[in-house]
Amino acid sequence: MSVVAGYDGGKGSQSDSGGGSSRLQHCAQSPSSSSRTKDARYQQQLLQQRHHAGSMLKQPSHSEPADVVRRALDFKCQGTQCYKEKKYREAIGKYHRALLEIKGLCRVLGDPDSSSKALSSLPLSIAKSTTLTDEQKGAMENAELECYNSLAACLLQMELVNYERVKEYCLKVLHKEGKNFKALYRSGVAYYHLGDFQKALYYLKESHKQEPSDTNVIRYIQLTEMKIRRNAQRDKKEAT
Repeated sequence: MSVVAGYDGGKGSQSDSGGGSSRLQHCAQSPSSSSRTKDARYQQQLLQQRHHAGSMLKQPSHSEPADVVRRALDFKCQGTQCYKEKKYREAIGKYHRALLEIKGLCRVLGDPDSSSKALSSLPLSIAKSTTLTDEQKGAMENAELECYNSLAACLLQMELVNYERVKEYCLKVLHKEGKNFKALYRSGVAYYHLGDFQKALYYLKESHKQEPSDTNVIRYIQLTEMKIRRNAQRDKKEAT
């Protein structure tokens, strides 16, 4: 019985020994196999990264100045279409998007007139290594003026008009283009409704020089002169 038990135990021991030997052999081989697997994966990752980097270098940049100008012009055109469809709020949003593109480009290119709050759409590295052509500069400046003029036009169509903002946009245009008829006229309208009739009359008369037959300008000049006369009469009565 003891022999059988011993035999069984021996068999079991032999089996365990064989299993243990197998496990030891497996454990002895695992580090080498695992290491080779990791090395292979690492090499594969390196190749993938190099391939990805190479493909990135081959891809054209999407932040070149020409692309920014193109996006600005696209937003401006979309705003104009919205204005024609009397979707004034949507138009305002499109014009602001165009101005953000333009201001961002101006700022990274070192334009001191650009707003410090404007979001940059160009990485600094690209801005330092590229410059705008004269044609691109002209397109950008024209788009900026048109956007400000159009924003003023949109605001004047709103139910509650923000005349202070209308004045602000128009003066931005006049700062760069002093004889812009629309900006002169709308500045006069804004000053009129803000109660500054002397400035209103000045801008309205300047716009009248550009378009002598414009009936809207003539009407606002008459209204403004009437306000000035009434205020003068009132002041005279109060003085006496």
